[in-house]
Amino acid sequence: MSTRTTHRSRLAGLITASVVAGAALSACGTEDTAADPEDGASSSAPTSPATSAAPSGTATSDPSPSESGGTADTVAVPAYFVGDTPLGQRLFREFRDVPAGSPVNEALALITSGDALDPDYTTLLPTGTLSAAAQSTTIDVALPDASWAQAPAGTSTEQATLAVQQVVHTVQGALQQQLPVTFTLDGAPSPVLGLTAPDGGFTPGEFTDVLALVNVTDPAEGATVNGSFTASGVASSFEGTVPWELRDASGTAVVDGSAQADGWLDALYPWEATVDLTGVAPGTYTFVALTDDPSGGEGGGPTEDTRTVTVQ
Repeated sequence: MSTRTTHRSRLAGLITASVVAGAALSACGTEDTAADPEDGASSSAPTSPATSAAPSGTATSDPSPSESGGTADTVAVPAYFVGDTPLGQRLFREFRDVPAGSPVNEALALITSGDALDPDYTTLLPTGTLSAAAQSTTIDVALPDASWAQAPAGTSTEQATLAVQQVVHTVQGALQQQLPVTFTLDGAPSPVLGLTAPDGGFTPGEFTDVLALVNVTDPAEGATVNGSFTASGVASSFEGTVPWELRDASGTAVVDGSAQADGWLDALYPWEATVDLTGVAPGTYTFVALTDDPSGGEGGGPTEDTRTVTVQ
């Protein structure tokens, strides 16, 4: 992931820095920031849900699988993976078409295996088969074996916490249930990755500590586009401005612009942009969405998310 610097006033940089400094990792907190909604129909490959106007920092959820496209035998579910940002590792989301029989367990299989379409994404979860079911007051996730009660060697508490957040966001989004998440082993409550659930269960952490500050929903990784395409996603970016670029193989921007998100600071808000491909030669390009960087790079640079597209 590359870095682009946008020079703004020193004052704006201090404002942004103070906002970021106020966030401390609370991935097992009580903020209802699960399942930030995302938007837009893609140019190709897996089908993503319709646009939602609600920000991710509110008590909203991903569109239900039945509303998210797919085919007669598949549904689209949100799967949360881990990627690098200037603020450290954060969660990025992909919508994926999975068999309709048990969407939440299919989504869990994706994140435990690290089977992301975007090569920039990975997982902090061990390998193994998780299963989830919504109860009256919790979502219970069954662990595959006792090894999951402890963190793998070399895993920090921060990484274990973010791994648990992968599960929390994924199951809440797939089940459309904003219920606390508990982990069980052989039917009994269990620690997970060395962490003991707080009273009531694990809940989504503060969005600034857990989610990447910009995320692309469309185009999907590997999409084929021509003429123009609609790019969309969610972001919390300075003054709601979301710069974007279409870069060639050398990293040069052949088309650029900016989108205006519906808000910033308190949540991730939807953004959308039309990318005009007039004059762009056929080939493979990288679409990049970024947070605006009024600090001039002093905070490590903007967060960005990328998608590889083929222009016909």
